[in-house]
Amino acid sequence: MNPGEYDKMRRLEDEYWWFVGRRELALKLVSEFKIGPLDVLDLGCGTGVVMAETAKFANSVTGLDMSEFALRYSVERGINEVVQGDGTAIPFADGSFSAIIALDIFEHIEDHQAAYREAFRVLRPGGILVLSVPAFRSLWSKHDVALHHFRRYTRSEVRACLSSAGFSPEVLSYAVFLLFPLVVLSRVLERFRPGPAAASLPTVPAWLNRLLIWLLRKEARLIWKGTALPWGSSVVAVARKPR
Repeated sequence: MNPGEYDKMRRLEDEYWWFVGRRELALKLVSEFKIGPLDVLDLGCGTGVVMAETAKFANSVTGLDMSEFALRYSVERGINEVVQGDGTAIPFADGSFSAIIALDIFEHIEDHQAAYREAFRVLRPGGILVLSVPAFRSLWSKHDVALHHFRRYTRSEVRACLSSAGFSPEVLSYAVFLLFPLVVLSRVLERFRPGPAAASLPTVPAWLNRLLIWLLRKEARLIWKGTALPWGSSVVAVARKPR
């Protein structure tokens, strides 16, 4: 990402509705689908908030990110189990982890299929990959340019990537379902916005931020209970490495 986007992420991710909803859903999926002791790799750990929350219930949490800016922020949070590295060549031995969290990571990796294979390799048999990626190429905008995305996905494309790497998908759904019309409108308007590319995280009042988090929590319950939502601005998945 552009370095300035890490600064923005660190300012917003603890409280902003989109970050909170994405994180809470991912952690609930980890909790519901894990098997045995929980040793977690946060793949593309960013500025560390997911690691901080995961550490409250996991045996161990390790972060991997290519960006020194991101890792610096993680260390400032008091998180020291971080490694600078590439998702296509994860610097850990086979079977090192029982769970991998990868929130909006694979779209940043040009050879994303290599990254799916690496995630499969470092998981133990029975381990899970919990991921989110942005959905629908038709939503491509300056937001994606600023974040250095290579692609956006459909649900069937995520299924194909996971299956090709050896995973068995157990949850596969779109997310940000109820707010999808607003996201579409926002992305269309971005195409006409002057100025350089920047991530689209519009400021909202506190009451609206709380309402949006509440809506995403309702969606999250449907997803982890097994409902595959038919559209949304993200794809979420839980995929297991066969035993």
